[in-house]
Amino acid sequence: MKRRDFIKTAGATAGAPFILNGVGLSAVGQPWFLNFINPDTDRVLVLIRLSGGNDGLNSVIPLDQYDNLYNARPNIIIPQNNIINVTNTVGFHPEMAGLKGIFDDGKLGIVQSVGYPNQNRSHFKSMQIWYTGLPEQSEQNTGLTGWLGRHLDTQFPGFPDGYPNSQYPAPFAISMGDFVSETCQGQIANYSIALNDPFALGDLAEWGGSDFPGTIYGEELAFLRSQITSSNVYYDQIEAAASSGATVAQYPDTEMGRQLKNVALMISGGLQTRIYTVNISGFDTHALQAQIGSPTTGVHAELLNTVSEALAAFQQDLTQLGLEERVIGMTFSEFGRQIRSNASYGTDHGTAAPLFLFGGCVNPGILGDNPEIPQNVAPQEGVPMQYDFRDVYGSLLIDWFGAQESTIRQILHDDFQYLPIVNRCGSITGATEPTPAQDVESSCYPNPFREETAIKFTSGNEWVRLSILNVFGHEIEVLTNQKLSEGEHRIRFDARNLPAGNYYYRLILEGRQKTKLMVKIR
Repeated sequence: MKRRDFIKTAGATAGAPFILNGVGLSAVGQPWFLNFINPDTDRVLVLIRLSGGNDGLNSVIPLDQYDNLYNARPNIIIPQNNIINVTNTVGFHPEMAGLKGIFDDGKLGIVQSVGYPNQNRSHFKSMQIWYTGLPEQSEQNTGLTGWLGRHLDTQFPGFPDGYPNSQYPAPFAISMGDFVSETCQGQIANYSIALNDPFALGDLAEWGGSDFPGTIYGEELAFLRSQITSSNVYYDQIEAAASSGATVAQYPDTEMGRQLKNVALMISGGLQTRIYTVNISGFDTHALQAQIGSPTTGVHAELLNTVSEALAAFQQDLTQLGLEERVIGMTFSEFGRQIRSNASYGTDHGTAAPLFLFGGCVNPGILGDNPEIPQNVAPQEGVPMQYDFRDVYGSLLIDWFGAQESTIRQILHDDFQYLPIVNRCGSITGATEPTPAQDVESSCYPNPFREETAIKFTSGNEWVRLSILNVFGHEIEVLTNQKLSEGEHRIRFDARNLPAGNYYYRLILEGRQKTKLMVKIR
């Protein structure tokens, strides 16, 4: 077995405390670091995976598109009088009162229609893409490094050799559950360990002696021993921090509620871990997403209630414990659902969906336009992407963890667009100042059209990319991708070789983007 493969495997098992039992060795000692947290640099990111593909259209409801949405999904749509009004054009599912409270407190940001180019609607492939941040290269053998793993590789070269140590005695990342998150997979090892309960870790059994055969087997045995020792050190720090921590909120008695309570205990106890991942499954709602005759109840309602109430309790803890300027959370899901509901009172795999960010340092409000719902929704049509998920990742890394934009372009993508999603509570060296989101002036005429249409927009002296998407979220043509002079531009789209139906143009300028519906008729 190659050492790199062995390390990856060991990274997953090191976080599984039920494998071995025994007396641990603490190489670092007592958690002396608990009183040395710097709120400006020791920032924490909590990732919430909504596993299965969340239906964004019944979560963040486009009120200005309600009539067309009703026609597309009459058996599951939330009745208007049950929707929680968030703005004049946006509403929440009635089970999202907890998130509405966070929104009203100015600590919730929503990014509309987040996805990745050329969505394939596969659970496995989509999740791999969200983990790696590499939509194009994920089709190849890239070693499956995670987007946060690559970022951490730039900060801690040589990991895991030499870790933990007196400066970094805690794990860099913790995955709540039985498996480590691939988001933190680096070139050599995963920066994350997995745990279910910080109070029931148990030390991994160690053995004495330091003489190992001078063979590959001896090298792997020595490495395994070092990993067990490291895990026991981590466990000591985790348990000490959780024991020193406190919570004041009343968490729901759900798996997600318990996991977030434990995260709050570890953070409040001073653990230096900067990344936590939490997972809630069940969002693959092909059938009975809503109960027959009762669209406000059912599987999706229960899931949204679980997420909303757990996040509300967690944010309450962060606020009352004085931690809200140290922690930002983000939800993500492999894809949204299709616009049309199916005959089983559910929805099938779609394309883009809204993404939530919460915390005292997020830019509150809604970034982006409501998705446009056509009068005639095509079979299997999904919500088209407005924002690339890699731009959300990169903007977080810049404004929350102090990454340089040049690094973001290397570890994510060359066409990175900065998004103002973080309102930094304290200065971070190297981060750029957030700027308010600007609208994009654009139109399409004629629309509907038969053979061709023209897309008109105004730009500065800046790089412009204009592409055409089909109803599956695939980019079928790039009309321009170059620097254009300041002023108004008009670009022709010849669709004579395309079938009639719904299409979308996606216009990207420097820091601004717009996705709009176009309809080709016979």
